[in-house]
Amino acid sequence: MAAGSGSAAAVVAVGGSGPAGPQAAGALAAGSGPAGSGAPVAGPGAVLIGDRLYSGVLITLENCLLPEHTLRFTPSMSSGLDPDTETELRVTGCELIQAAGILLRLPQVAMATGQVLFQRFFYTKSFVKHSMEHVSMACVHLASKIEEAPRRIRDVINVFHRLRHLREKKKPVPLILDQEYVNLKNQIIKAERRVLKELGFCVHVKHPHKIIVMYLQVLECERNQHLVQTSWNYMNDSLRTDVFVRFQPESIACACIYLAARTLEIPLPNRPHWFLLFGATEEEIQEICLKILQLYTRKKVDLSDLESKVEKKKLAIEEAKAQAKGLVPEGAPSLDNTSGFSPIPKNESPKEVKGNKPSPLPVQAMKNAKRKTEGAKRMSSNSPVNGVQKGRESRSRSGSRDQSYSRSPSRSASPKHRSRELQCLTLSYLCQIDWKESVSILGHF
Repeated sequence: MAAGSGSAAAVVAVGGSGPAGPQAAGALAAGSGPAGSGAPVAGPGAVLIGDRLYSGVLITLENCLLPEHTLRFTPSMSSGLDPDTETELRVTGCELIQAAGILLRLPQVAMATGQVLFQRFFYTKSFVKHSMEHVSMACVHLASKIEEAPRRIRDVINVFHRLRHLREKKKPVPLILDQEYVNLKNQIIKAERRVLKELGFCVHVKHPHKIIVMYLQVLECERNQHLVQTSWNYMNDSLRTDVFVRFQPESIACACIYLAARTLEIPLPNRPHWFLLFGATEEEIQEICLKILQLYTRKKVDLSDLESKVEKKKLAIEEAKAQAKGLVPEGAPSLDNTSGFSPIPKNESPKEVKGNKPSPLPVQAMKNAKRKTEGAKRMSSNSPVNGVQKGRESRSRSGSRDQSYSRSPSRSASPKHRSRELQCLTLSYLCQIDWKESVSILGHF
């Protein structure tokens, strides 16, 4: 399906750089004007817009098949992950998608789409750099929307949360909607966008479900329900392998029918072989059958062991980057034993120093208490004594206003001195005498 030349939006390539993205017929050429030094190179379906030449976009199902060099050396291998661990991670991720789809009551075609997207993505990105479980959640959520059976992302997280508890043989508990849940939800949304980007938004998958039924009708075996169901089961199991990024769906359908017929000992035409009629070769049939049969001989692995291997590789990569930047000296302890490791020895850790500092809350409380005490003292100094305030003694009948203001009790006076002045003021008011006389009278006692 080639993009038409009627509009610019239909021909501008927006596909990702991954092998599963749409293969553009030609790269974006820097067009040269009339005075340019080079002429733009035209490709199939190229369109000239202004003075620039844009390539066409060719989207076909053949773009989903990966070349041999990509399949031979994956990004996970370049990160140091061994092929057996990568294969186990692929199988485990597809099994999680299948189990989550069953709990979410998704149609089988949606679960198949999610597994194919999962396989395609990890041929462009590494298991060491991207979480297998997060990508599985993202593929389930994306596939449900592609196959028009959308599920909420909260439901997807709840299902994977339950599967993890069951896998670890723990009692399932409800998922708490805290900040950790919000962070996980954001990570899944980012992983879904990353999957779309790496696949170049080419997420259509041609499934062999209908092809199997059609081929069995041609072979006049559609009434044999046992053969149809067995072929269907082999096809669903093949989703856990990488055959969908290696072979055409027609070849996979033929291989599933071939394997089911051999298992049930049902003879099929062989002069010539029936699968030659549908464009499949014997070599492809045998390779697909071997890939499917290898699933039934693999040992059950623990996901925690796989995650620990991935974490070790991730720490090794981080250590290598730190040594390349000069942050970690040669011969220093590895990052997986960093519990007591510090590049520069210190007498105390920052947490302990921070804990020894007085908290600003008690200091503020002490300031507030001190301010309240001073306010209470001022109120007590201005409080009325026998119905008369202290400041009014200056308006006594003796008329010694200047004297009373000059000898008014200060804020910084001691409690004993303040009590003596209060007695003098009381005596001068009750006896109708001035300040000096009251001081002299109290001095004789």
